[in-house]
Amino acid sequence: MERREFIRKSLTAGLLTGIGFSFGKNALLANTVSDDEIPYDLVAVRNGEPEQMYKRAIEAMGGISKYVKKGQRVVIKPNIAWDVKPELAANTNPTLVKAVVESCLEAGAKSVYAFDHPCDNWKKTYKTSGIENAVKEGGGDIVPASSEKYFEEVDLPHGKRLTSAKVHEKVFEADVFINIPVLKHHGAAKLTISMKNLMGTVWDRGQLHRNDLQQCIADLSTRIKPDLNIVDAYRVMKHNGPRGRSEDDIVKMKFLVMSDDIVAADASAAKIFGMEAAEVPHIQHAHTMEVGAMNLDELEIGRIKL
Repeated sequence: MERREFIRKSLTAGLLTGIGFSFGKNALLANTVSDDEIPYDLVAVRNGEPEQMYKRAIEAMGGISKYVKKGQRVVIKPNIAWDVKPELAANTNPTLVKAVVESCLEAGAKSVYAFDHPCDNWKKTYKTSGIENAVKEGGGDIVPASSEKYFEEVDLPHGKRLTSAKVHEKVFEADVFINIPVLKHHGAAKLTISMKNLMGTVWDRGQLHRNDLQQCIADLSTRIKPDLNIVDAYRVMKHNGPRGRSEDDIVKMKFLVMSDDIVAADASAAKIFGMEAAEVPHIQHAHTMEVGAMNLDELEIGRIKL
């Protein structure tokens, strides 16, 4: 019997009782497992506050020092698209953002920068979302993406419909790039998760909307490859995305998903939302293009209930 399988079968059955969420047959549903025994492809945490879930997930993935080394430049990409308060869940939860910034600096990062190319006025959006303050309080710096001068043209040689785009300079200056999307409904893309969040790195979002949005989202992911994806599914906008209208659109689901694999992260987050990955064309496209894996049953998945 392989060592991994032995560890799984040695878990007390009582630890698995009452979890009630499923992403694949290889899941571990315990908060007491020694995480260095099994190299997870993906970790999903449930029923905690954003900072708690982040700390437990990054521990299970091997610790932040697995991703961030002393002296490195880290760039994080939350969703900071809309001039709305955090309770409306149109943007990434600021408490989660702060926790990520702090942990990167604790790991010895030389700097941590955050940015997004908002749909609303950038100064108001950065402030109202709570993310500007969260980044600064965590010890990081938030930078604008409000002018074309911050973007540089890059080729996407593996893109099918999107073969070039102007991408924010910080993406390619980073030693470590961490993607922190919020899970929510989106009228055109069906869902906003990790791959869709990368549109905020691009100057001309309309270029993607005009040219087969679903394929272009997948195309962008062939060139921009985060080292880590952390999906905020604490409050989830179930209707009227991507901006939302009121708190009636929101369900407090209290989940967090973390993976190196952007396609796997989106596939699992889609299931949390209530959809199969195959129902979201850009996830299917990216899987077909071998950006990542959407077949969760084939992955090592750690599931933790707090």
